[in-house]
Amino acid sequence: MNTAIISKEELLSHWQGHRTLTRKTIEKFPEQELFSFSIGGMRTFAELVKELLSIAGPGLEGIVNNSTDHYNHNLPLNTKDELLAKWDLETPRINELYRQIPEERFHENFNLFGEYEFPIIQNIQYFIDNEIHHRAQGYVYLRALNIEPPFFWDR
Repeated sequence: MNTAIISKEELLSHWQGHRTLTRKTIEKFPEQELFSFSIGGMRTFAELVKELLSIAGPGLEGIVNNSTDHYNHNLPLNTKDELLAKWDLETPRINELYRQIPEERFHENFNLFGEYEFPIIQNIQYFIDNEIHHRAQGYVYLRALNIEPPFFWDR
């Protein structure tokens, strides 16, 4: 008998915990620095957040609909309020789309965005890992701006 270490719902809860923490990170940024501050040629945190928004929900939508449409990071979000509003719209959308993927499909290969051929579970793990990676860049930016980031465990 196979016993799962983590259930499908627990994985979603884990992911949404990270999304909550990333939202708190966005909130910590002053408006101007959110769109202008970078270190060492890295993208601004606003650009990183736009990437996250252009991958997670659209990626899940592609998986649900068996579509390999390409992503677009150039989202017309030009203020902190617009970023946060879009983040908040994506949260229930992610829940809804995620729950439409049967567990049996999680080990099925899927060509995400027509570029990344991996099992669906690995694509979902990528969404989470990519968010953690970019949030860590945001933490470095906040520290460089002398702003205390949210506690990493406060999810």
